[in-house]
Amino acid sequence: MPLTFTLDPAVDRALRDGVLDLWTDVSNAGGSVGFVPPVTRETIRPELVRHLVAMAEGRARLLVGHDEQGRVAATAFLTLNTHRLMTHWLWLYTVMVHPRHQGRGYGRDLLAAAGEAARAIDGIEAIRLTCRGGLGLERFYESCGYKEVGRVPGAIRVAPDDDRDDVFMLLPLT
Repeated sequence: MPLTFTLDPAVDRALRDGVLDLWTDVSNAGGSVGFVPPVTRETIRPELVRHLVAMAEGRARLLVGHDEQGRVAATAFLTLNTHRLMTHWLWLYTVMVHPRHQGRGYGRDLLAAAGEAARAIDGIEAIRLTCRGGLGLERFYESCGYKEVGRVPGAIRVAPDDDRDDVFMLLPLT
């Protein structure tokens, strides 16, 4: 059954806790969303608060996918550029699908919904995101229409002697 996506949902305790649980579960399953396992909800909470503040200030928007039970199953944050020379594209951050839902095409659905949301924002011509190298994420994003446009070798240190590339991807919307 497909996910139901909502852009800019009202943030209440249930949504906040659902995103926090999703982020924790994705991180602990080895997902490339800013943390290295093991993590707890309390480890992730400050980063979620930063995202929520950006939303409250109008700098970011949340796209959330709920499963058939109404649980938060996927998210992406669309972050607008404040630099006057870069307002024609936005960043896509914290792209997550819960491990129990992976392999069902929900990642593609999430990226398609993010593309639709970005296209609806006046003046946005492209989406940029970064991903951690070494996990095959570049191939997934390329299969969804993104193109690798840059790479910083060894920029992400996930453990001693385990450095990964920071890969920049772009999806033109026009």
